[in-house]
Order: sequence, then structure tokens, then C-alpha cells
Amino acid sequence: MNTRASTQAVGVAAVTTPLDLAVEERDRNVLKTVERAVENRQARLAFQPVVSAAAPGKPAFFERLARVLDHKGRTIPAREFIDAVETHEVGRALDCVALELGLKALREFPALKLSINMSARSIGYRRWVQTLERGLASGTSLSGRLILEITEASAMVMPDVVQSFMLGLQSQGITFALDDFGAGYTSFRYLKSFYFDMLKIDGQFIRGIDTEPDNQVLVEALVGIGRQFGMFTVAEMVETETEARFLSAAGLDLLQGYLYGAPALKPNFAEPPAAEAAPVGA
Repeated sequence: MNTRASTQAVGVAAVTTPLDLAVEERDRNVLKTVERAVENRQARLAFQPVVSAAAPGKPAFFERLARVLDHKGRTIPAREFIDAVETHEVGRALDCVALELGLKALREFPALKLSINMSARSIGYRRWVQTLERGLASGTSLSGRLILEITEASAMVMPDVVQSFMLGLQSQGITFALDDFGAGYTSFRYLKSFYFDMLKIDGQFIRGIDTEPDNQVLVEALVGIGRQFGMFTVAEMVETETEARFLSAAGLDLLQGYLYGAPALKPNFAEPPAAEAAPVGA
């Protein structure tokens, strides 16, 4: 008899391994770090340029990337905490702080076009919605310069709510981007009804694309999907000139990555950012 099946049949709880305990402890520590940063107003925004594949010399817009400071003042990038906070209250609070800071930047720089990441879960969070409504009512033409990015995984949590939310704001001029496309499990039925304005192709398919036939086939298929549904396509994590040339030839509309500029806490929005090298995975 299968031992695992027998254990499940008698209702014995799954064994907790040392690795499970270590992961739980890590996530608790991450939550505490982010909670402390939000409470003490130690959340920051880093800005990374997104350029046109046809004319990469000047940014088309900037993406806002969340950062928090730990108890020693060290800057922690979003990739280190975003998964841990996604389903918690602090994740909604962090979305609020990021939106407030992003709207502030749009008010201060009238020529700036900015994308701001959000979780689909924040659609029902009153403080976040009120922050957005106040920003749009400020009379500074923010809506035409604001892009809201929702990850593929987040959008699939509540697709009907996301669709309704998008339709209401697109009529006001806000652009919506589906982030990390290809990394999740989007139903094409929902993709058709969402009407995202932009598809951002996940960076795992971009790195080394000039020499990876499998990635080439996948990206060409994703570009075809974007074109079919009338969406601009963005390649994330572009790091080399050869990758950029391949992506441009493949029909990508926009490119983003360290080739065009690393995320900066104090960018110069008045001038095109200089290309800056960075280690893979930074």
C-alpha cells in the first residue's frame, strides 16, 4: 500500500520540515521589515526608464519600483519582499505609499509619464482607491501620464473585478499594463476581455534571447498575441545590445533593462538616463 496515501487516508498532518520552518521564519522577518518601513515612512521609489525599440535614446516613460529601508538603513528591493507581503495588509499599505509617492512625482514633473505597480487586491482597499481618486481630481492632468501595472498572477485572483476597474479608469485616460506576462496562467478568454493596453513580457524569456531558440519562439508567440489584441509589447530585463537588436527585429515596441538604465532613487527626469551596467539578477 502507498505510504503517502495511507497517511492521507487516516488524516495525519503533513510533516513540517526544517526547510518549511526556515521559510516561515524568513517570511515573518520580511513582513516585520516592511511593516516597520511603512510605519516609519521609510518606503522609497526607484525609477527605471522604458524606451522605444525604434528610438532608444530617450525614455518613453519610467517604471516606479518599490524599495524599503531595513533597521540599518539598507535599501531592500521589491523582489526580496513582494511575494511575502502580497496577501497581507501591509502589502495594501505599501501599495498606498507607492501610489502617493508616484502621484507626487507626476505632480512635480509635468512632462513625466510613469508606471506604478499595484496588486489587484488593492482595488478593494479603500485608502488606495481614495488616494487614486484624489490624485485624478487634482486637476493636473495626471490620468494621461499614469500607467498602472498589474502582474499576471495578481490579475487572475479576481479577473472580473480587475476588468470592471480597468474599464472605469481607461475612459479617464489611464493606461494599463499586464506585468510579467508569460510567467503565470492567464486564461486567453480573460486576456481578450481585459483590454490591457500593454503586455510586459517576463524577463526570464528575454535574457539571452539572441542565442536561445526556445525563448525566441516563445517571445515571438507572445508578441503575436499582443499584436492580435492591439497591445503594445514591452521586453523586461534587456541587458545587452544583441538582445536589444533581436527584440527590435522581432517587433517589440518597448524595451526595459539595465542596458538603458538601472533603477535610480534620484533620477534626472529632464535628461535621458545614461546606460548603466549591473550584475545579472540585480
